[in-house]
Amino acid sequence: MLKSYRISTLAHVLVGLIVFCSSPHLLARQQDANQSEDLFEMPIEKLMDIEITTASKKEEKLFKTAAAAYVITSEDIRRSGATSIMDALRMVPGLQVARINANKWAISSRGFNDEFADKMLVMIDGRSIYTPYYGGIRWDTHDVMLEDVERIEVIRGPGGTLWGSNAINGIINIITKNAKDTQGGLLTGGAGTEEEGSGAVRYGDKIDDKTYFRVYSKYFNRDDGTQPTGGSGMDGWDVFRGGFRIDSDPTEKDHWTFLGDIYDGDIGQTGTAYSLTAPISRSYTRENTITGADVLTRWKRTFSDDSDMILQLYYDRQERHEEVVTETLNTYDVDFQHRFPFADRHEITWGLGYRLHRHTVDGSFQYSLDPGQRDMNTYSSFIQDRITLVEDELQLTVGTKAEHDHFCGFVFQPSARVLWTPDHRNAVWGSITLAEKTPNRHERDSTTSWGVFQVGPSLISQEAYGRDDVRCEDATAYELGYRTKPTDKLLLDVTGFLNVYDGIVASERLANISMPGYTIRPYEFGNNLDGETYGTELSATYQAMDNWRLNAGYTFLQMQIHPDGSSSTRDATIEGQAPHNQLHLRSYLDLADDFELDCSLNYVDNLPSGDIPHYLRFDARLGWHTAKNLELSVVGQNLFDKRHSEFGAEGNQVPTEAERALLVKLTYRF
Repeated sequence: MLKSYRISTLAHVLVGLIVFCSSPHLLARQQDANQSEDLFEMPIEKLMDIEITTASKKEEKLFKTAAAAYVITSEDIRRSGATSIMDALRMVPGLQVARINANKWAISSRGFNDEFADKMLVMIDGRSIYTPYYGGIRWDTHDVMLEDVERIEVIRGPGGTLWGSNAINGIINIITKNAKDTQGGLLTGGAGTEEEGSGAVRYGDKIDDKTYFRVYSKYFNRDDGTQPTGGSGMDGWDVFRGGFRIDSDPTEKDHWTFLGDIYDGDIGQTGTAYSLTAPISRSYTRENTITGADVLTRWKRTFSDDSDMILQLYYDRQERHEEVVTETLNTYDVDFQHRFPFADRHEITWGLGYRLHRHTVDGSFQYSLDPGQRDMNTYSSFIQDRITLVEDELQLTVGTKAEHDHFCGFVFQPSARVLWTPDHRNAVWGSITLAEKTPNRHERDSTTSWGVFQVGPSLISQEAYGRDDVRCEDATAYELGYRTKPTDKLLLDVTGFLNVYDGIVASERLANISMPGYTIRPYEFGNNLDGETYGTELSATYQAMDNWRLNAGYTFLQMQIHPDGSSSTRDATIEGQAPHNQLHLRSYLDLADDFELDCSLNYVDNLPSGDIPHYLRFDARLGWHTAKNLELSVVGQNLFDKRHSEFGAEGNQVPTEAERALLVKLTYRF
C-alpha cells in the first residue's frame, strides 16, 4: 500500500514537472534561477582556493591543507550524472567504491573494505552516520538530495585527533548548501533501465531578511540486480524522503542552522535462514523496511577573523526490520568547540563532546545480541595547536583527542602535522598520527549462525561468537604529500602513506563443541591480526582548453596482514578485498553554449576474495540546457560491459552485478 502511494506520488511529481516546465510564462522567469557556479568559471587558481573544514575543523584552503584531501563540488556531482552519493564517490582518488548488489555498497580508503568498512567515518552536515552495530555505514539508509549538496570533503588517512575513533583510514563529510543559496524552486524527475523512476521537489524562501528556509521531498525506485548466474537478485530498492533546513543570521556575529529529515523505504533481500529443526535451511525473499528521522541544530558565533565557537546538537532515530533481526538505534549527540589565537604564533582549537547510542536488537537463532539492548556512552575532548614557525611558509600542528567509551575506556589519539609552502605554487606536508577503532556490538555481543548442515545422521552448526574482551584496534599512520601547480593549467597532488595496524579484529576457529543431537563448529572474534598497508595516491587536474577540463587519479595499495599468534585465516580474505591498482579519468567538455559532454573511465584491479576480475567502467553524460533554467540530461553507465561484478558475497547478502544502464533526467529551476 505504501509503495503504491509512493509510486502515485512520483507520477504526480513527474506530470506536474512536465506541465510546469511547459509554461512559457514560467520559462521566462530566468532571473530566479538558483543554479550552481559553472564549472569553467572556476579556473585552476580558484580550485587551489577551495575552502574545506574537515581537515582541521576550520575553513582553510585545500591547497594548504596538511592532509590527503579531495573535494567533490556541486558542479562535479551535476555533471557526473550520479544518482547517489555512492556513485559520486567513484571520482575520488584513493577511494575504493564497489557495488555489492542493487542496494548494498562497500566503500573504504586504503584497504579493509567490505559492506561495513569500519575504519571510515562518514558525516552528513556534521552528523555522524557510523553505526555501532556492525561498524561502518549503512549506505542503503542514508541519502540526501544531490542538488542540495554544496560539496563532499574526503580526507584519506586518519582524522581521529579531531573527529574521534573509527576515522583510521579516512573521513567523508557531506555538506549541504545554506538555505540562502537554494531560494526559489526546483523540480527534477528521471527514469531509466536501472533507476526505474525518481523525482524530487524543493522550494526555498525567506522568513525575513535574516532567515531563510527550504523544504524538499524525493523518491526513487531502483530495479533488481542480476546475479552472476543470471537470475534476479530480488534486491530492488525504493525510498521516500523529505526534509527541511533553516539558516538564520540574527546578528553579524551569530549564525543558526536547524535541519531535519524523515524517510521510509523498502529494500529487497534474498537470503537463507537456518534452524536446528526441520527445515534446517530455507531460502527467503522479502522487502526489508527502513524508517527513520533526524534533527540537528548548530549555533556559530564569530568573535573575530581568527576566533569563533560552535555548539551543535542532534538526534537520530533508525529502525530496520529484516527476516532474521529487527534493529532500533537512537543517537543523541552534543558537541562544542572553540578557536582562538594565543600569543603571536599559536591558534588553539579545543572542544568537548558527548554521544549516547541506545541500541536494541530483537534477534533469532540465526543472529542475536546479548544483551539485546545496550546504552553506549562516549565522552570526548580534544585540543589542537597550530603553530606558525615561519610566517606564510612553515606551520606545525599538534594535538590529541581524549575519548572514553563503553568498550575501550580511555583512549588518546595524538597527531603532528607540518606544512611547508615555499611559494604560491608548491606545498609539502607530512604527518604522524595514532588512531583508534572501537569494537562494535557484533564483535562483542553477537551470536551468529553461519550455516547448519546435515552430515550423515548428525547436524553441524557453524557459529560465530563475539567476545567481551575485544579491545580497540590501533593504527599508526605516516603520510607525506606534495601539491604543485607547475603551469597555469595543471594542478598535481601526490600522497605516500604507511599505516601500521595492531590488534585487527577477526574471527578464529576453535575446537568443536558436542551438544545433544548436534555439533557446533565455533568461531570467535578477537584481536587476532596485525598488518601494514602502504601505497601512493595521485590526482591531477588539467585545463586543456577554455571549455575542456580533464581530471585523473591513480592509486596503488599494498596490504600485508598476518596473524598475531592466532590461527585466524582472515588475513588473505582482508588482503584480497582491496585492489592493488585503480585508475580514474574524467573529461568535462562544453560542446556549445547549450550542450555538455562529460565522460569518465574507471579501471579497478581484480579482487582475489570472491574471485572478482578486473573491470573497466565507462560512463557518459550528454546535457542540454534547453532554456536557462531547464536542463535535460541523458546518462549512460557501464557502457563497455553488459554487466560485471564489483565485490564478492557479504554475509547473508546475495551479490549481483553492475549492469549497463541508461537514465534520462529533466531538471527545472525557477
